[in-house]
Formats: sequence, C-alpha cells, structure tokens
Amino acid sequence: MSAEQELLLLLLLVLLALQAPLCRGACVEVESDTEAVASKGFKLGCISCKMRAEVPAVTTVDWFYRTTNDAEFSDLYHYDYESEIKGEVLDERFEDRLHWNGSKSTTDLQDGSIYILNVSLNDSGTYRCRFNRVLKYPNEYEYQTNTTKDVHIIVVRQLTRGLASILSEVMMYVSIIGLQLWLVVEMIYCYRKIAAAGEEALRESAAEYLAIASESKDNCAGEQEAE
Repeated sequence: MSAEQELLLLLLLVLLALQAPLCRGACVEVESDTEAVASKGFKLGCISCKMRAEVPAVTTVDWFYRTTNDAEFSDLYHYDYESEIKGEVLDERFEDRLHWNGSKSTTDLQDGSIYILNVSLNDSGTYRCRFNRVLKYPNEYEYQTNTTKDVHIIVVRQLTRGLASILSEVMMYVSIIGLQLWLVVEMIYCYRKIAAAGEEALRESAAEYLAIASESKDNCAGEQEAE
C-alpha cells in the first residue's frame, strides 16, 4: 500500500469517527429543566420511548397544569397530528404562548415537549404530560398504553446555576471530546497493526517464494551434474 493510499484511508477513518455522534441514535428519556426565567421562553420537556421501537404506533399527547395554590389539574394543551388543528391550547392563561416542540411529521410520537413563550412568574407549578399510545401489531391487533410524567417548574427573575450544574455540563463535554479522541487513537492503532501484519505476511511470502526458488535451482543443478 502506497503512502498516498495510507493517508487517504487514515483521513477517512478520522472523518467517520467525528461524524459518529451526529448519527441518529435511539430514543433517550431526558428529564426536563425545572427552572424558568421570567419574560423568557422555556421548553417543557417530556419524552416517552417505546419499549418496542419496531412496532408502529399512533400517539396523542395531553398536557395539564396545576398552580401551587390549586388542588386539581386543569387541561392545558392537546396535540394530535392526525387532527386538523394538531396542537390546541386549552387554558386561556396560555393563549398564544404555547407551541408544540416535540416529534414532527409523525403520528408515532415519542417527544411530547411544548414551548412556553414569555414566561411569567405566575407560571410556576406542576405540569403533567400524558402519552396516549396505541401500538399497531400485525393482524390488526392493537394495544393501548398510557404514560404520565410530572414536571415541577419554578419561575425566577434571573437564572441561577449551581456549581454542580456547571461542573456536570463541563464534564459532559470533556467526556464527549475524550471519547472521540480515544476512538481516533484506537482506529489509528488498529490500522497500523493491520498494516504491519500485512507487511509481515508479504515478507514471509516473499521469503518462502525465494526459498522455494532456491531449492528448485539447487535441484536443477544437481540433476545436471548427475547427467
């Protein structure tokens, strides 16, 4: 293998290693943030992954809201991709302030997040999301499941990040970068090991060929002397 081919292969391996984190991965249930800032936007996260990803499903999402002074939840938001309206705000206090921020262009919803515009101090409380999922099995068999999650939101005038949160975020990025570097080093090591093994095999083949040629030459010389 020439030096140009080796360099091209090495660059290809590095590009594949760097692009790996960009690939679409499996569904991961990440908890929502719980501290919102007044007059800013805020994402209410709610993710419910299917246990059987290969089974198609039709899912709707309902959100409910309860203030710190209320005893019961009230209807907040309903999303149904198959309906004409799709996302509907059901609480007048959030009129024109709620937008769908979950799964797009599919009835098989796994991300049921919504986004609040212009958060007010009165928006503190408990938000509940409910996934109403119907799994579609072969032979027209259907199985219905419901998943409910609560998100407790505190609205503050100014965002305050604790030391633990900052360190956690820094460690996450360090881990990602470290993993990429380790992957690149491992691929380079494996490439060099394979290349070295190939060169060794070529040398052994050449030595074996020369030995056979030399033995054949000696046999021919012996036969000529015998004649």
